[in-house]
Amino acid sequence: VQLQAYGGGLVQPGGSLRLSCAVSGSRYNFPSMAWYRQAPGKERELVARVSNNGRTDYADSVKGRFTISRDNARNTMYLQMNSLRPEDTAVYYCNIPLGSYWGPGTQVTVSS
Repeated sequence: VQLQAYGGGLVQPGGSLRLSCAVSGSRYNFPSMAWYRQAPGKERELVARVSNNGRTDYADSVKGRFTISRDNARNTMYLQMNSLRPEDTAVYYCNIPLGSYWGPGTQVTVSS
């Protein structure tokens, strides 16, 4: 199983980005998928997760601003990020807990 995250970039505070995570090598409908992030000098933290029936959970710091979703038919997960703040700057990773699969990450930088 391979995960590839893309969609990161440089955005001004208050802006939006949409991350995508494409899963290849398996058509299994994994029970859970998640986004994590790691800022410089900090530990990796859970941002959001989504189950295969659409249930979602979010870190308090992103509630109301980020939306996680998945398209099982396309084997892809998304993270819509709105009202971005400088403290959202990090490398964002997609993750499948079952099997502990990780993608290589995509950089998100929020700066004016």
